[in-house]
Amino acid sequence: MTPPDQGHPPVLGRYTLRVNAPATTPRTGLLYRLYQRRLRREIEPGSVPKHIAVIVDGNRRWAKQRLQERAAFGHRAGAKKVPEFLGWCEEAGVDTVTLYLLSADNLGARDRQELEDLFGIIGELAAQLAENPRWRVKHVGACEGLSEDLAAALAAAEAGTAEHDGLHINLAVGYGGRSEITAAMCSVIEEHQAAGGSIDTLAERLTPEMIGEHLWTRGQADPDLVIRTSGEQRLSDFMIWQSAHSEFYFVEALYPDLREVDFLRALRDYSSRQRRMGG
Repeated sequence: MTPPDQGHPPVLGRYTLRVNAPATTPRTGLLYRLYQRRLRREIEPGSVPKHIAVIVDGNRRWAKQRLQERAAFGHRAGAKKVPEFLGWCEEAGVDTVTLYLLSADNLGARDRQELEDLFGIIGELAAQLAENPRWRVKHVGACEGLSEDLAAALAAAEAGTAEHDGLHINLAVGYGGRSEITAAMCSVIEEHQAAGGSIDTLAERLTPEMIGEHLWTRGQADPDLVIRTSGEQRLSDFMIWQSAHSEFYFVEALYPDLREVDFLRALRDYSSRQRRMGG
């Protein structure tokens, strides 16, 4: 029988297109387990990305494919996948994972009922992740536009895991890359003014390093690898500052259908690349 990935798919420049295997592919059979082991052997030791950022995409389409009227059906399936995915990352030796769960643009574009459902689902997810005794959870984004309950759940998860020293999980909720950079610049100016600086001396402080220190992800390494599910190939205003030198990997699978072999292929592909910072 042919392995689950049907061989290696084509590579287009730095972008690798992955075709998801049919949903009927067994995930626990002997061949599947053997293939997982083979993939792990093919991942170059020492080349596992330390920070993986994921654009969680395809939940709504997943629900539509199953003839569900409410997108919440897909969003719940996606939320159920998150702890499993984080477990894969932890086992592989990844230090930080950023999950793009709700964009600032979505807050003004999605149906109100869908947003209310999402607020509840994400709040429950944050509380669930905070129960892990190793994982550290951080909210990355703005609370403006979020429900009070969701903002409180994110704050509680962050406060309750602040001392944990395991996998660092950024929940990008109410997040937008342009908004983040704007907020960083405002913070730089306010700090400069508070220190008695003038507009004439402000330019001397504006360096990439200074701006980076005022981003929502300050103190963290930039993502080495950005993964997007559902076959779409765009950043959608996600970590546009931090991903300047990131590698990108696009998976055809809708997020709830993501399998560990899809993740391992991403790691294998990343480990085989020659990273060129700015070249």
